[in-house]
Amino acid sequence: MLILEAIDSGVYRPGDRLVESELADRFGVSRTPIREALQRLETQSLLTRDGRSLIVASLDHNQLSELYVVRAELEGLAARLAARHATPEEVRVLQEMVEEDGVLLDDPAALSRANRRFHKQIHLASHNRYLVQQLDLVHRSMALMATTSLAAEGRGEDALKEHAAIVEAIHTHDEDRAYAALKEHISKAFVTRLKLDASA
Repeated sequence: MLILEAIDSGVYRPGDRLVESELADRFGVSRTPIREALQRLETQSLLTRDGRSLIVASLDHNQLSELYVVRAELEGLAARLAARHATPEEVRVLQEMVEEDGVLLDDPAALSRANRRFHKQIHLASHNRYLVQQLDLVHRSMALMATTSLAAEGRGEDALKEHAAIVEAIHTHDEDRAYAALKEHISKAFVTRLKLDASA
């Protein structure tokens, strides 16, 4: 869905107004599929109404806390299942991602995209389609956050070390350690985000 991708990549930020005719022009489609897509995104709480206009929703502190609780549990489960089911090829891809993402430390936006790819790879390595669907929904809501926790000084470097520990646990089929490592990774990201929001 093009509108969702645009929100996810930061083209549209929380609080931005979405206008049917402008979206139709931008994406080169008629207004009917745009209208249907906007209705779907509103149903998923990714858009909210401001009078007659639709704007990109933003998350308040409570919503953010609730989202991170769910994300930590589901991501932890994905890591546990990946430790059980990941193929050698999937583990190799994760290892390569950790190695290659080191060059992105000075580019928080690129690191954030790489981070999403890394987590998505773990979701897929869980080999549980229903869990992947639920995590997709959670990550859609994550797009409503104005900044990435990876923008905080030193967080990118720490996150990559945490990624390496998660991959090592998956590689050695240590389900408990994979679950705990990914949950702790999400918790640290949340604490960093709270500090960022407090200083904003």
